[in-house]
Amino acid sequence: MESRGVASHSNIVSSREKKAKRREILEKKKAIDELIKAASSEKDHLVYFQPFCHYNRNGLSVFLESGSGDKLSSSVKRYIQNLLKVNMEVAFGPEWPSEEKVKCRDMVASEARYIFVHEAPNASVDEISMKLDKSPLVGFVHYRFTLEEDIPVLYVYEIQLESHVQGKGLGKFLMQLIELIARKSCMGAVVLTVQKANAVAMNFYRSKLRYTISSISPSRVDPLMGLEKSYEILCKVFDHEAKVILEGSG
Repeated sequence: MESRGVASHSNIVSSREKKAKRREILEKKKAIDELIKAASSEKDHLVYFQPFCHYNRNGLSVFLESGSGDKLSSSVKRYIQNLLKVNMEVAFGPEWPSEEKVKCRDMVASEARYIFVHEAPNASVDEISMKLDKSPLVGFVHYRFTLEEDIPVLYVYEIQLESHVQGKGLGKFLMQLIELIARKSCMGAVVLTVQKANAVAMNFYRSKLRYTISSISPSRVDPLMGLEKSYEILCKVFDHEAKVILEGSG
């Protein structure tokens, strides 16, 4: 009789532990969902990083402006499409026609967030707010807040710059800003996809910015499948849980 009582008590304890664990998992999921929602609902992430809104180095002067996918003007949509084609068609090769359709659909999604880069060589910081509409675009970053393996991340969909502003430190500057936005929004990592054929981009992220090939990238999930895929998924993590799950290291 005594052993039955002990067993019954153990079952009760086990049931309580399972319920507590389920509750903990649900509360964690709710907290993460709220993080994503809060970050996505922020209208202008640049307001927290005013010193980063102007880049004036290496003979280049640009100003940054926030935007969202569901509020793009027709002219900006055309600009994004054209720059994507110029910069990415060769890297994607025969896959480009289908990929272009996906990118055109992605760019206008309500969850798409943008940093637009305007060239304004003769404008001061005080004047720029009045001149942004007249200052030509020379690039953009498209990013979103989302989940990867239950880790909240900032996913960089695109970072595209015109050729004449490349090689001047602007790309690195923009990625540093993206990382600041991710940290401010309590994301566990910055994640992005790079075409294997784009050797310049791969070197930029891996060597200059110290991104690693993520454990969710096809080449690490299944090396044989990875050989068939034309891309790698890279990440830079900010906490231990993200390191374990997205880098695959403890």
